[in-house]
Amino acid sequence: MIYVRGVPFAPADSSQGMDTLIALMEHPVLVSASNSFKSMAEKKLSVSEISVQSKISKWVYIFQREFAIVDPSLVDIVGTDEATTCVGIAIRNCKSGMISVAHMDFPNVVDVGLSQMLALVADEDSDALLDVHLIGGFDDISSQHSYLAMKSQTKLEGYSYPLCAKIIETLRNRSEKFQIQTLHVLGRNTKWDSEGIAYPIFHGFVMETSTGSVIPASFDGTSRCPDEIVRRIRVTASFEDPNWDGRLLDTYDTKTDHFVIAPCAWTIQQKQIALTLQNLSDTEILLTCSSSPSAEGPDFVDNERRKWDYLIKHPDWRETFPSKQPRVFKRTADGNWTKQ
Repeated sequence: MIYVRGVPFAPADSSQGMDTLIALMEHPVLVSASNSFKSMAEKKLSVSEISVQSKISKWVYIFQREFAIVDPSLVDIVGTDEATTCVGIAIRNCKSGMISVAHMDFPNVVDVGLSQMLALVADEDSDALLDVHLIGGFDDISSQHSYLAMKSQTKLEGYSYPLCAKIIETLRNRSEKFQIQTLHVLGRNTKWDSEGIAYPIFHGFVMETSTGSVIPASFDGTSRCPDEIVRRIRVTASFEDPNWDGRLLDTYDTKTDHFVIAPCAWTIQQKQIALTLQNLSDTEILLTCSSSPSAEGPDFVDNERRKWDYLIKHPDWRETFPSKQPRVFKRTADGNWTKQ
């Protein structure tokens, strides 16, 4: 069930998730909230910056197709970035303060993924409001008129619209009370250059756990941790591993405040694919490996090449996950991570 400013939201024509999405995109409260979010300065986060700010020394970073449930008594900030057609979603229990953040990439992970996210966030108190923030999923239909096309129910292509509609539809159909606070997606999160090419305004966000406030943010190579390369590889490998079909990737243990990188299997074929892709030019890599080649960050190609280097050196996934056990990282005294 969806709420806006404490009031149930049920548009007259809401048989489809797209109908509800359109109505929410036009809601004056959410339009105002999106405009306020857009006016914020993007926070750039690195380990050096985080470590000198004692108030936010403990952070949790989420990669694509991952989720984490965090306890505000253990974590200061939680966030994600690198989203183009993906959507970052944060859910916070207004009573307990428990927070769940995910980076959703395709509609097929939404149903089970939301259940995973709510495991420790939704409680038995059915009256508890769950604040929801949706950020990302820029307008990838490559037309400044695509929002009008959505309203006229023209057949839609692209990745962002189906994902956003599926998330809204699932929130609407569940029994929990979801209060939409931020809906900064699609046209609200899109800018166009002089040639009419669309780009995301923001690629990510952080939530301050003590207040529940959300701020546009980007991370760098030092703060996208721990175990960056293996976690990036899991995103691709999960499409081959039936254990992760339709599920978000388990990554973080809420109670121990440890990263527990669940094992994900990949085949020897990944080495052959990596060898082939390494021979492509940077432009060819963008066109081959991205759902939005013109909108990726400047380090996209380098990140892809580093993944392939790892797969070429470690073609057997059991080298990375011996005895099929997770890779565990605990927090150090300075707020960083070390492998157990």
